[in-house]
Amino acid sequence: MAGYEDYLKDLLEPLGIYDLRSGTASESELFAAAAELDGTAAELDRTEREALAGTAEDEGLRRREALFARRPAAATVTLRREAIRALMQIDADSFSLESINRTISGCGIRALAQEMGGGHIRVIFPETAGVPDEFEQIQKIVLDIIPCHLETEFYFRYMLWSECEAHGWTWAEVEAGGHTWHSFELAV
Repeated sequence: MAGYEDYLKDLLEPLGIYDLRSGTASESELFAAAAELDGTAAELDRTEREALAGTAEDEGLRRREALFARRPAAATVTLRREAIRALMQIDADSFSLESINRTISGCGIRALAQEMGGGHIRVIFPETAGVPDEFEQIQKIVLDIIPCHLETEFYFRYMLWSECEAHGWTWAEVEAGGHTWHSFELAV
């Protein structure tokens, strides 16, 4: 066993009052104490990791997500961490467009709110083509974040005819790429 056993042996050996040879009672006691210290050190490492949102992997994320009315629709640990950090920024002064955009990614994916004028907000998902997975959950979280007096619309990104023309694509090239209509409209 490495770790605390070696440390304790090195610490006690200069005293010369313990028989630390293998198989002795002193060595067995030392081994038992070291095993407990190694276990405690491992548990402290885990606790420290889970205590910080930036390093949490399991329990720390679950406990933070439980603080919110809705769980972010994030699929990976990294996205869960980002969503939690965004949601933790919400406060009583989170009504400006800048504040909304800082916190809106708390839905679990990158989202951006745009003012359209007349109390109207458009929410876009710049890194997602089409309707995002788990959209119902995402929509609920976004609507919880955006002030209720603002009319909110969700805007989904699809391939535009003008983009096809700008790239000079032909139907033969699209079909040769093995696209279905649905896969092609999401190929933005």
